[in-house]
Amino acid sequence: MNRRVLTILGITLILIIFSIIKLKSNKQKVDSKLYIHDTTTAILVEVNKPTFHSFENSFSFLGTFDPFRMNTIGSDGAGKIIKLGFQEGDKISAGQFLAKIDDEMLTIQLENAEINVEGQRNDDTRNSNLIKDNVISGVQSEKTKLALKSAQTQVKQIKKQLKNATISAPFSGVVTKKMIDLGSVVNVGTPILELTDISSLKLNISVPERDILKFKVGQTVNVQADVYANKKFSGRVSNITVKADASHNFKVEITIANSNETPLMAGMYGSVLLQNSKTVNALSIPRKALLGSSKEPQVFVVKNGKAKRVSFTAGTSDGEFIEIIDGISKNDILIVKGQINVQNNSNVITK
Repeated sequence: MNRRVLTILGITLILIIFSIIKLKSNKQKVDSKLYIHDTTTAILVEVNKPTFHSFENSFSFLGTFDPFRMNTIGSDGAGKIIKLGFQEGDKISAGQFLAKIDDEMLTIQLENAEINVEGQRNDDTRNSNLIKDNVISGVQSEKTKLALKSAQTQVKQIKKQLKNATISAPFSGVVTKKMIDLGSVVNVGTPILELTDISSLKLNISVPERDILKFKVGQTVNVQADVYANKKFSGRVSNITVKADASHNFKVEITIANSNETPLMAGMYGSVLLQNSKTVNALSIPRKALLGSSKEPQVFVVKNGKAKRVSFTAGTSDGEFIEIIDGISKNDILIVKGQINVQNNSNVITK
């Protein structure tokens, strides 16, 4: 190897080493400017223990609004989508066109099947005349009649397949999920879209055993939504489960008509207002301690300096306090302020 080649290799090696040193230096500068949250640092929170609260003669049961209907619409036919009549977010009416599957081959099959029916019908007519003259046997005539019926059945099957090539909406609603696009190839049962009907909504609440007899199917009740603080909606009890859960709570379904003036959406929080003849004194927590949905209520409980996410069964509510049916004891220490910065197993300090 000559001296010139060695010199070039040496210079190349020096440049590579210099580049590596420079990259490490730049990375250290960038890392020094990044903020990395120290998960071991204790978060200051405000805590309190559950207390006994008196729920007066007017209180409520918490719940979440669910759609009146929500279904995944599937294809009744198989083939390539050649026409599409919806987009995500569109309002759809019952019977409205949704999608068209390529039906050219089915149309050709139908023409052939109808020609076959015509031929079988002509054969049947000829055989009916021939059998009168005892030219053919009754067995031959019977075979012709069966062949005609088979051809007619085939025509019906193809017409049904042609009808299934056009997909229509089974009910009115809003397209909340689009699952195909133009050119997609589908089979029978392939999901096309998710259709959600919120012309009415269902508020599902959990009612303790002591209060369940206050509800009757068909009963009219007052409903409030968190987004409309002073607005009362008229709801109707549409279903009451006949079996309680492990905490002796019964599921009650309330149906509420939706309106354009005060529109409600699935997933919103709501409550059913109930008049009671006596005051109920029960272990409760402040509503501000509640995490997430009232359908699956949770709170942070402080144990050994750490925040633990705990699920519990909620009962009555009067807007400020929520009754505890099960899952939380009177000695538990709850985080009532500062939860936004807390995660499960976070270190916390209390004030």
